[in-house]
Amino acid sequence: MNYSFRQKNLAVKILSSVVYDLPAPVNLSFMWNFGSLAGTCLVIQILTGLFLVMHYSPDVDLAFFSVSHIVRDVNYGWLIRSCHANGASLFFMCLFFHVGRGIYYQSYYLFHTWMVGVSMLILTMGIAFLGYVLPWGQMSFWGATVITNLVSAVPYLGGWLVEWIWGGFAVGDATLKRFFMLHFLLPFVLMVLVVVHIMYLHSTGSNNPLGLSSDSEKIPFYPYYMFKDLLGIVLLVGFLLFIVMFFPDIFLDPVNFMPADPMRTPTHIQPEWYFLFAYAILRSIPNKLGGVIALLMSLLILYILPFFPMPKLGLGAGFYPICQFSFWTLVGSFLVLTYIGSCDIASPYVEVSILASVIYFSYFLLSPVIFRLGDSYVYGK
Repeated sequence: MNYSFRQKNLAVKILSSVVYDLPAPVNLSFMWNFGSLAGTCLVIQILTGLFLVMHYSPDVDLAFFSVSHIVRDVNYGWLIRSCHANGASLFFMCLFFHVGRGIYYQSYYLFHTWMVGVSMLILTMGIAFLGYVLPWGQMSFWGATVITNLVSAVPYLGGWLVEWIWGGFAVGDATLKRFFMLHFLLPFVLMVLVVVHIMYLHSTGSNNPLGLSSDSEKIPFYPYYMFKDLLGIVLLVGFLLFIVMFFPDIFLDPVNFMPADPMRTPTHIQPEWYFLFAYAILRSIPNKLGGVIALLMSLLILYILPFFPMPKLGLGAGFYPICQFSFWTLVGSFLVLTYIGSCDIASPYVEVSILASVIYFSYFLLSPVIFRLGDSYVYGK
């Protein structure tokens, strides 16, 4: 009993240090809510996923119909499945806003926090791709075929790697089973990374819009930001339920409501909307290996941001007019690429995707020059 009491006392102290005694900048805006909202989405995805696993069958002959069985026959199965499918889209909305805010306000100078966060983003995209294959509809099957075939661009080992991923000579039962296993296990790895991310964040403190670092400009996390986060969570859950109740199929591809047919190729193969920007970058390069490298670099390039020299204005450099212009140009190129990724490979979409891809990468490669111009604008040098 004494040992149990000590454990409980220790847990209370840890919770107190995390919530009650955590100093937070006084001027955080609603853009800082998206971190907690992304965490809420992760919890929703894991909980709904656990319930779906109870009725899902990872077999090529049963997978599609087991999903149909969940929606039609299981009590509130339609609600759980729709929350899981649409929750993934809300999850990525929160992640994109969270990463965008970090780029705008130079949060990447919190080195360890940023590096773990980018790793979480890449892992989340991998988990989402694995999950998109599981319903075993037409778009799921052909999306898996196209994306896994990209590995064949690896020199010398490409063909062997593709067969190793497939577990055979084509996407089939072995592929579905291993994708299901990874989709079930990797979210728990993601939860560990979330804990590490929060630990690093608490060790350095949050960034803020003005880049203030003085302890006198901080307030307790509880009650000020805790209730602000709770309000955001209530609005997020309410919005998710609104989508589920009134527009449950708004983020789903109509082609995926047909069972997978290896003998019938869809006229236009495309991934989910949150992959479209990377998919458009892939298609903008005619060389297969070059396209795969560009696809990977569209995400891996986020790792280089902390190595840029910090502007003289510090973490408040986002207010430079040239920095704001370049950032919103990046956002514009991201939105354009997302749209182009859903279009046919034809003129003028190809030319626009090439231009948008150049603008996308230019922001990251020219950031040191942009900050230097901003310093010159402020300090007159």
